[in-house]
Amino acid sequence: MVTPKYKRVILKISGEALAGKRRFGIDSETLGRISDEIKKAFELGVEIAVVIGGGNFWRGRSGKDMDRTTADHMGMLATVINALALQDALESRGIQTRVQTAIEMRQIAEPYIRRKAVRHLEKGRVVIFACGTGNPYFTTDTTTALRAAEIDAEVVLMAKNVDGVYDCDPGTNPAAKKIDRLSYIDVINRGLGVMDSTAASLCMDNKIPMIVFGIEKPENIVKAVMGENIGTIIM
Repeated sequence: MVTPKYKRVILKISGEALAGKRRFGIDSETLGRISDEIKKAFELGVEIAVVIGGGNFWRGRSGKDMDRTTADHMGMLATVINALALQDALESRGIQTRVQTAIEMRQIAEPYIRRKAVRHLEKGRVVIFACGTGNPYFTTDTTTALRAAEIDAEVVLMAKNVDGVYDCDPGTNPAAKKIDRLSYIDVINRGLGVMDSTAASLCMDNKIPMIVFGIEKPENIVKAVMGENIGTIIM
């Protein structure tokens, strides 16, 4: 039997990734492909937690003329929509799943409790964290770093719309060069846009490595847990 490199991982999926080519909302075909790959990784014996963004519906910074706290709370609610969609897709594939929210909404999800989340993972359930940290001014990247530390994840899998970290924006500069390996201090000092500085600092302080890879090839999720050389590794 093939043995994965990592036993417990936390996977960050951007909301935009779930929109696929539609660029808004949830594309069922894209959601299905991502769920299939999560299932493959799960069946290798990997304990998987997931953090999902909400940018396919709303981002806190979208509310330009709105109170920042209100705008961020709206973004948290968007993550719940995506979390429930992923839960449904995974459970339709026979994977037991729990959604935990940082803001209580008991009729549809569990409140986030660290010990309970860890117990779900140990019992072979995928745990999806929604509502970010439950606080405004913090991104879902920061949520991912925080939850990774709390649940003792061995690695953060950062699934992006680009296939790694570049020295500048590859969307605007065709000469941008992909970087295979980085330190967190380099990410912070060079202002690379792969994650916010709070998330980078949390991972650095807690010595949690991160693999940044492209979600347009969902099979990268399995490759990442197997330890294959994909994307960019940050340590």
